Amino acid sequence: MIPAAFNYVRAASLAQAIDLLREDPDGTKLLAGGHTLLPALKLRLASPELLIDIGGITELKGIEIGKAGVRIGALTRHADLLASETLFEELPIFRQAASLIADPQVRNRGTIGGSLANADPAADWPAVVVALKAEIEIAGANGHRRVAAQDFFVDIFSTVLEPDEVLTSIHIPRPTTGMRFIYRKIRHPASGFAVVGIAVGVPMRDGVVAEVSLGVTGAANHAFAGQAAADFLTGKTLSRENIDQAATLLSETTECLSDRYASAEYRANLIRTETRRALLALSS
Repeated sequence: MIPAAFNYVRAASLAQAIDLLREDPDGTKLLAGGHTLLPALKLRLASPELLIDIGGITELKGIEIGKAGVRIGALTRHADLLASETLFEELPIFRQAASLIADPQVRNRGTIGGSLANADPAADWPAVVVALKAEIEIAGANGHRRVAAQDFFVDIFSTVLEPDEVLTSIHIPRPTTGMRFIYRKIRHPASGFAVVGIAVGVPMRDGVVAEVSLGVTGAANHAFAGQAAADFLTGKTLSRENIDQAATLLSETTECLSDRYASAEYRANLIRTETRRALLALSS
């Protein structure tokens, strides 16, 4: 199909993009990688009056590693996250997750900020940023604000972003010393999206779990953290019995989605099995 007519502006700066958004927030769409927006335009599921291309805004790109942690610009591509050696040395989970996203064509155009702002319940990055206890930086007419990743996602394709705001970057605090992360994913065979994706981080101290970070995607309306399971494991050994109980607790945290491919019961079972496998891998 052919999209409805729209005006197009290539923004030269973040300030310009925000000013254009303010003029007509409900009639304007931002274009980053475009993997969701362009098909929606063709099918006329989206018919904006104005399309703002933010792909050339340099300040929204790049990976910065400092003493306090890591800053990733919203327009950083999946392929950049996959290829970065410095990021791999700091947080290998980014390479794990990026390698499981779709195919090279998508990874070469899609951006982490676009994925997070789109809030597809089956996207990979939401689980990762939740497990990493990241903060999402947002810019608008009233300045910049940060939102904890676990509070950023509201519902299917819904976040705390206001219509006149732009997701600018992701801030990841430096993990606890000795913390190891892993991302596991059951892919839909056609789309490659996560039927269930689990991100887990664990540091050990004197043979017991010092803390646990959990992020789940694909299973529910939006990505979520598994605090009950994390609280249960903290201070315990990673025995099979403890792992099994934590995995069960995580599977009971939310009401799972049900569709033609996977029932709610099946997704809950995948949460249990993939959490168990992730924790067993981290215990070795």
